[in-house]
Amino acid sequence: MKPIDPEGKRLPIKLDTTSNGEYLPVPLSPANLRANALAQEFATGNAKRLNMPRRKFMVSACGAASTLLAFNQAHGTSGGFYDLHPEAARDEQLARAQTGPAKSELIFDVQGHFIDGPKGSAKGPDVFIKDVFMDSDTDLMVLSFVPSTREAEPVTIQAADAVRRLVDKLEGTHRLLLHGRVNPNQAGDLEGMDELAQKWGVSAWKTYTQYGPGGKGYFLSDDVGIRFIEKARALGVKVICIHKGLPFGRQSYEHSQCSDIGVVAKRFPDVKFLIYHSGYVTSVKEGPYGKDDGIDTLISSLEKNQVKPNSNVYAELGSTWRHLMRDPEQAAHALGKLIKRCGEDNVLWGTDSIWYGSPQDQIVAFRTFQISSSFRDRFGYPEITPALRAKIFGLNSAKVYGIGAAEIKKVVARDALSREKLEYADNPQPHFLTYGPKTRREFLSLLNP
Repeated sequence: MKPIDPEGKRLPIKLDTTSNGEYLPVPLSPANLRANALAQEFATGNAKRLNMPRRKFMVSACGAASTLLAFNQAHGTSGGFYDLHPEAARDEQLARAQTGPAKSELIFDVQGHFIDGPKGSAKGPDVFIKDVFMDSDTDLMVLSFVPSTREAEPVTIQAADAVRRLVDKLEGTHRLLLHGRVNPNQAGDLEGMDELAQKWGVSAWKTYTQYGPGGKGYFLSDDVGIRFIEKARALGVKVICIHKGLPFGRQSYEHSQCSDIGVVAKRFPDVKFLIYHSGYVTSVKEGPYGKDDGIDTLISSLEKNQVKPNSNVYAELGSTWRHLMRDPEQAAHALGKLIKRCGEDNVLWGTDSIWYGSPQDQIVAFRTFQISSSFRDRFGYPEITPALRAKIFGLNSAKVYGIGAAEIKKVVARDALSREKLEYADNPQPHFLTYGPKTRREFLSLLNP
């Protein structure tokens, strides 16, 4: 078998232009390019000091710590930063303590994607399982869907269920949950909810409010949106995941914003509304609250409709955190606002992987990220404590889906997948690659295969 990256050229924390296929790839800033260059320079020097081959260094905890410390140097630490001791770049025990999992940590990723077929960005359940469960600390994942007509689904519910059943064969019966894709503004989707609930046992619904026939979206507060919510309640699956932010161009842009969320959350307090991407828009710079776009549209909708923190609206971080990782100051504002206004019990971990390859780099970056004391004092943002981090990583999502966190951790700790992972840990072979489109041409090719 050909060795993976034998010269150790790939960084373990991946800053690149990869998109999840829902937004145009965003070029790296000069600071990002400087960060990557510094990380390569740090890796060379630190590997030599440890008398370690570069590939071995990159796979180690020191490799991840060294990379994040380089990012700090490139960006500064005035707003947000990766909270690591400088010696973690050369002390494996210290690096593991600072980048590794906390005791009994549960990582529940509420937005994962399996891409099937010849035009897919990743092929096959084995690739998915390696990236998500072998090369990352993820314990559970919800498989989600992309917007499509009923006749042209890139990933069918049958294909997604096949992945779930493959994991079931490994005795990881609690590892994967499924979404059911519903766009109530297109014919047949509302009627198809019965089969999704009864035959496929979906755990939640996934919808795209800016998607629909002729490129025309809808609001959840429209009549068609209300019928969707009422049917979800009638079927007893009262978790609705709504793509907000990451707009599909200017068409139906208003439907990608969050003005309808507070309205329906107030009207249906027994329904849990999970706001995928939290309204984040790559072209809108996140700063203090006060804009009429991006994440602030979610916050303003909650405030206008008097929806209190820690109630029934949840902010999800898929692609949002992945993109903000490369700008720690924006990350501090975005996380600070969401935790403060949605509530520390209502921010959920998601990665949008495997578009971005293994989610381990997102996990390690979040484990070490901190909002600076100056931003906390100035804007009233919280400190990201171990307890808060644990909630965001998995405890909050476990409550949303009615799963006992302690019990699920016991189950996955002794299943076949966990045993296989223990053996794999003796000689891990992460590839540090991403799969999604990286250029405008690749993005358009994905949209129009």
